[in-house]
Amino acid sequence: MSDQHLTDIEFSSLALDASLLAALDKLKFKHCTPIQAESIPLLLDGKDVSGQAQTGTGKTMAFLLACAQKLLSANQIVASPGKPRALILAPTRELALQIHTDASALLVDVPLKLAICYGGKAYEQQKQQFDNGVDILIGTPGRLIDFFKQKLFNLKSVEVLILDEADRMFDMGFIQDVRFMLRRLSEPEKRLNMLFSATMAHKVLELAYEHMNEPQLVQIQSDTPAVERIEQTVYHPSNQEKIPLLIGLIQQLKPERSIIFANTKHATIRIWEYLQGNGLEAAIISGDIQQNKRESLLKKFHQGEYSILVATDVASRGLHIPDVTHVFNYDLPDQGEDYVHRIGRTARAGNSGTAISFACEDYAMNLMDIEHYIKTTLPTMRISNEMVATPLPPVRMKKTKAPQRVTDGKKKPSSRSPQRRRSNNSNKSKP
Repeated sequence: MSDQHLTDIEFSSLALDASLLAALDKLKFKHCTPIQAESIPLLLDGKDVSGQAQTGTGKTMAFLLACAQKLLSANQIVASPGKPRALILAPTRELALQIHTDASALLVDVPLKLAICYGGKAYEQQKQQFDNGVDILIGTPGRLIDFFKQKLFNLKSVEVLILDEADRMFDMGFIQDVRFMLRRLSEPEKRLNMLFSATMAHKVLELAYEHMNEPQLVQIQSDTPAVERIEQTVYHPSNQEKIPLLIGLIQQLKPERSIIFANTKHATIRIWEYLQGNGLEAAIISGDIQQNKRESLLKKFHQGEYSILVATDVASRGLHIPDVTHVFNYDLPDQGEDYVHRIGRTARAGNSGTAISFACEDYAMNLMDIEHYIKTTLPTMRISNEMVATPLPPVRMKKTKAPQRVTDGKKKPSSRSPQRRRSNNSNKSKP
């Protein structure tokens, strides 16, 4: 791992509790990143912060340390049931889980209790977390509002508010839910407020100044929004060439750990099926995968059991997966900002990386907007015959049986006829 992304400022020089310094030492964190060096002293001084920095620059550790220090410094040490002392809002369950994982590692020997709430699973188990005191409540807006309306907790007790990836809240349409929760907190002057994001659009700044107490703006960014240590290239395959080219590149490059991004769940499944059929074991994150299995697959990829992850943009924000060497944009995203977040999964923590994009017949028109956003022209690579593999047939993903619809107490059969199913199964696989 490179140390070039670190500053000369050591965590030990900051006014942090001894238990936090011991945890940092155990995690082998000695020097601050730029966003940590500039934001943590302000937060420890009781000032609100709106922080912007590229992905993989230590924003999560910055707000976790400031949050923990604030709670440890308060007179109240033991949390009361239903009265969380800190609230961390994240746009996706994957990001919420990542924050919880990082917080658990940092606070393993610190007397602060964590709880996490997100949609998709473990409803009753998540409710039970409020039977005891909760210091730091992490979650996505929808599930948190659900539990709040059931009066499982009160927001007036919150001493620390953290909004992570606030721009993504807007992009995903969650901003009304976020505002619902913020309006039920105590006055901004009575709490420490933090907003961290990879981009700081006007709408995000507006949210900060509306619900924070004169926040200090901390911006850490390079001259261009793209990560400079990433080697970026683009190929122009036909739609039929995409799968053969992808498999050929993976077989030739042999990436140690790679993420393949597609724009739709259907495309991720198709990619995964061809990878499996060609002996390339991969994990997949899409809406068709049950939440328990998604978490298990992501954990295995994180731990190195899988070297390839296939995903939609749900994985392009906030997930810190170390040592990703290659990012493949099987489909070009619609927005330049999404492109930057995707390729930001590699070249993290000072390392270098490679981003390879396919400008195909369906998505080539997005290339102009991406290049305008990153303020550079992506080098175009020629597709040679040696790059294009002849793929073996795909291995079809097993799909869970769809539940039968119930009408007036009677089961209603699926509208899909047996003849249609036989017809689909008889179709030959084409790349």
